[in-house]
Amino acid sequence: MVENAKQFMPFDSLKGLREALKIKERVKEERKILTDSSIDALESEFKKINIGSTVNIKHYYNGEYIITCGEITKIDYINKQIVINGKKINVVNIVNITYLS
Repeated sequence: MVENAKQFMPFDSLKGLREALKIKERVKEERKILTDSSIDALESEFKKINIGSTVNIKHYYNGEYIITCGEITKIDYINKQIVINGKKINVVNIVNITYLS
């Protein structure tokens, strides 16, 4: 009986195609230009952070704004990047930093 039921189970011959199409359909968001007051506030937050600081960083990535949370493991002044748990974030893409500790 179970063997007969297997022949009628749906078969996904293109595994992962649906997920790929959903990603492709997503509308990309334009990067926002920061105001002078936003830049000043961001610079103020930059001065607070150090390696080991726990932060929420809102940044532009792959056509959308995302929030990355975690502990700063590296601040790369040469390449202008902050590394949180192994993820590199370009400083120019950051729009908000919330300092948690």
